Amino acid sequence: MMDRTTRPLVIVGAFATSLIVGLVLMLWALGGWRHVAAPAAIGGPFQLTDQSGQTVTDKSMQGHPTLIFFGFTHCPDVCPTTLFEISEVLRAMGKDADRVNAYYISVDPERDSAAAMKDYLSSFDPRLKGLTGNPEQIAKVLSQYRVYAKKVPLKDGDYTMDHTALIYLMDRDGKFVAPFNLNRKPEEAAADLRRYL
Repeated sequence: MMDRTTRPLVIVGAFATSLIVGLVLMLWALGGWRHVAAPAAIGGPFQLTDQSGQTVTDKSMQGHPTLIFFGFTHCPDVCPTTLFEISEVLRAMGKDADRVNAYYISVDPERDSAAAMKDYLSSFDPRLKGLTGNPEQIAKVLSQYRVYAKKVPLKDGDYTMDHTALIYLMDRDGKFVAPFNLNRKPEEAAADLRRYL
């Protein structure tokens, strides 16, 4: 026989359990369970130009793992630091780095021409490709990768860009795997990336 303190807990527990079961059954019956469980799609078709004037599309990712980072050539700190760290990972991979795509996609098409990207990337690993395009092409790829980018005016009449500072790891089929972690030794990150070759 239950004492007075245990009985209310059992009733509350039974009610909570029935509520959860009911919600799960309702979602399943309405077909909403798939929608709730499925992660948001990241990536999609794009066509941009690299710093050498060559066309790069989503098809260029096929057969190789790909690191993608979004930024801009006037970025004062986050972008150059991240590109340096990606360069260190590629260096740590040795010859295996030739089997990896590393893309730096501009969020500032107004200033980031192919020539500007070429000049900017000359300080980093030569395997890094800087991709840019017209405002419509950039807007499309930003939307597909769920990237936040906003122009922020400065007092001198110039502007900077607020943007997502995530590194996207895409697999050999061009599908999003996870954010790629650079907060570790380059050799550790390189070993992780080799798993997707």
